[in-house]
Amino acid sequence: VQLQASGGGLVQAGGSLRLSCAASGSIFRLNAMGWYRQAPGKERELVATITSGGRTNYAESVKGRFTISRDNAKNTMYLQMNSLKPDDTAFYYCNAKIVTRWGSRENVYWGQGTLVTVSS
Repeated sequence: VQLQASGGGLVQAGGSLRLSCAASGSIFRLNAMGWYRQAPGKERELVATITSGGRTNYAESVKGRFTISRDNAKNTMYLQMNSLKPDDTAFYYCNAKIVTRWGSRENVYWGQGTLVTVSS
């Protein structure tokens, strides 16, 4: 199983970016997915999560600005980031809880980070 994150880049404050995270490989069931971020010198923190049924949860710092979504047919999750601030600068990581075959337990997988830089 692999998670491939993409969409990071450099943007000015107030701008927007859309991150994608595609899951591939031996996937029997793709359960909850999420975005996390880690800024230099700081611990990794939750940004947003989404269940397989579409229920979402957001960190207070991004509520109203970020929207998490998923396309279950494509095994892909998105993070639409609007009104970006310099404090949003970080490596963004996607994560997913995946069952690889019938009867097995779910495991947690991580994608590589994608860098988001917001200039003031």
